[in-house]
Amino acid sequence: MPLILDLFLTFLKVGAVSFGGGYGMISLLSEEVVSHGWLTKNQMLDFIAVSESTPGPIAINMATFIGSSQAGIWGSIVATIGIVLPSFIIILLIASVISGLLKLAGVKSFLDGVRPVVVGLIVATGLMMILSVLFSIETVKDAFVFDWKALVIFSIIAIIFFVYKYIKKKNVSPILLIIISAILGMIFYGLI
Repeated sequence: MPLILDLFLTFLKVGAVSFGGGYGMISLLSEEVVSHGWLTKNQMLDFIAVSESTPGPIAINMATFIGSSQAGIWGSIVATIGIVLPSFIIILLIASVISGLLKLAGVKSFLDGVRPVVVGLIVATGLMMILSVLFSIETVKDAFVFDWKALVIFSIIAIIFFVYKYIKKKNVSPILLIIISAILGMIFYGLI
């Protein structure tokens, strides 16, 4: 199968079966991309970080970045269209009948059943990222390798978050936290 078609179909599949938005898609997207050999798990974590720190929805950013890394501009276009198309079609259909649809017991039951899975996918993705970034664990067989620099950066960001919330009684801007963590990363990993 040509790479462009494979990119489109893969991202279409992820977009069609993922619930919970971009964060809910990350685990399935990661599995698909790594199994195709398009990226390694470490590269996938880098793409997640870049996608999170750039403007726009994380899943669309990831599709665009991954598509571009594999097939240039056309890869980014077809991957982005693939991941967006299912949601676009579903939302168009739901929008036309939404007022009556949410009142149906079957729809409510469906949504009640999907919510725990979405939370589970988001938590699993977070745990996967923590294990990989802080301890270099990607599979059950991997040895525990502690990355003290990542833990220090994580701790500093957590302290800033909680101190700011305690003093100001509101959340610190995620943009500011991303900038601070990027600067800390450059300091601890030797770019400054």
